[in-house]
Amino acid sequence: MQRVRVGVAGATGYAGQELVAILAQHPRVTLTTAMSSGTGQTSLPRLARIWDGELVPLSVDRLGEETEAVFLALPDPITAEIVPALVERGVRVFDLSGTFRLRDAGQRAKWYPPTSDTVAATAVYGLPEHHGDALRDATLIACPGCYPTAAVLALRPLVAAGLLTGDLVVDAKSGISGAGKTPSERTHFSECHGNVTAYGIFTHRHTAEIEQELQTPVTFVPHLVPLVRGILETIYGRLRPNTSAEQVSVALHDAYRKAAFVRLRGTTMPEIKDVAHTNFCDIGWSVHDDGRLVLVACLDNLVKGAAGQAVQAFNLAFGFDEREGLL
Repeated sequence: MQRVRVGVAGATGYAGQELVAILAQHPRVTLTTAMSSGTGQTSLPRLARIWDGELVPLSVDRLGEETEAVFLALPDPITAEIVPALVERGVRVFDLSGTFRLRDAGQRAKWYPPTSDTVAATAVYGLPEHHGDALRDATLIACPGCYPTAAVLALRPLVAAGLLTGDLVVDAKSGISGAGKTPSERTHFSECHGNVTAYGIFTHRHTAEIEQELQTPVTFVPHLVPLVRGILETIYGRLRPNTSAEQVSVALHDAYRKAAFVRLRGTTMPEIKDVAHTNFCDIGWSVHDDGRLVLVACLDNLVKGAAGQAVQAFNLAFGFDEREGLL
C-alpha cells in the first residue's frame, strides 16, 4: 500500500492538533514531522497513544527533506513567507491559512500579507466537492475557510442552476475555537460564557472568499457563540419567479449525489451536535409559497471547516479514496 511521508507545521493550534490526530491514524500516511506553532511545546499530551512523537521547531529545510506533503496550520505572515520555498522544493502544500485562497491579486493584497504572485497563481481552491478534479495535479492547495465552506456548499448548486434572485444573507454562528488558540478578551471563558456577539460586519475577509466562489454579492454576518466547536449558518435568499421547492431539491441532490461528506436533510434542519467531530456538512432547506428560501448548513469548524477537509483534499490529490482516515 502506498504511503505518503507527511509533515504538519503549526501542530499545537486547534486545527493543527486535529490534523495530527487524523494523520497519525491515516492508513496512507507516515507522519514524519510535526512542528510547533512557536509555543516551545515538545509534545501533545492530548494525543498520547494516538501520536507520541516529538514536536520540533519550524524548519523549511527539514520539511523539504523529510516530507512529500505538508499541512500548514500557521499564521498568514509565516505561511506567505515559507510556501514559495516549499513549492520550489517540490513539496505538495495543503495550506489551512487564508493566504492563497483569493485568486484576484488585488483582493488578496487587501486581506492577506504579501507573497509571491507567481506562486499564488498556481493555487487550487481546495473545496473537494467543487474543485476535486483540479486537486490531482495541484502542488499548492488553498484549503477553504470554515465559514465559506458551509455557505458555498449550500448555495453554489442553486446559484449555478440560476434559481436565485436578489440579495443573499449568510447569518453565521461559530464556536469559540474558530477564533484560534491565542487568547483574547472576546474568547476568554468569563467573557464569552453565556454571550453571543456579532463581529466583522462588512469587514470580514471570508466575504471575499464566499463571493469569489459564488460569483455574486452576499451579506455575511458572523457571530461567536459560547460553544467550543461547530458552525451553523442560516442563509436567506429568494427564488426566481415560478421556481419550485422541487427544483431546489433536485439542484442540491444532483450536485451532491456522490459527495461523501455532504448530507442533505431536506426540510429537517441540521444541528451542530449532528456534525461535531465529523467531516460532514449537513444542509437543510425550506421554501415559502412566496419564493422565500431559507437554507441551514452545519459543520464542525475544526474538521470539515479545517483539518478534515484538508485531509479530504489530500486524499483526492494523491488518488486515494477521499474517505480514507476520515470515517
